[in-house]
Amino acid sequence: MTDFPHDAILDASGLNCPEPVMMLHTHVRNLAGGGVLKVIATDPSTRRDIPKFCNFLGHELLGQQEAAGTYLYWIRKKAD
Repeated sequence: MTDFPHDAILDASGLNCPEPVMMLHTHVRNLAGGGVLKVIATDPSTRRDIPKFCNFLGHELLGQQEAAGTYLYWIRKKAD
């Protein structure tokens, strides 16, 4: 498993749609431009929702991985 350097972590384990993306929106808003957020989730719908979130708002999805029902994402916030 690869881990990217990150500035903050959002653990959305155990939460179901739409909660992980709602929390993601708040955490990204509080992150400095260019900062990297690591997201930990267990809801399979995040595989669809998080890439769409990044694409729609202009953030960069640096990577995503799945292991034993846990989904990991690294998101770089667009520059302010």
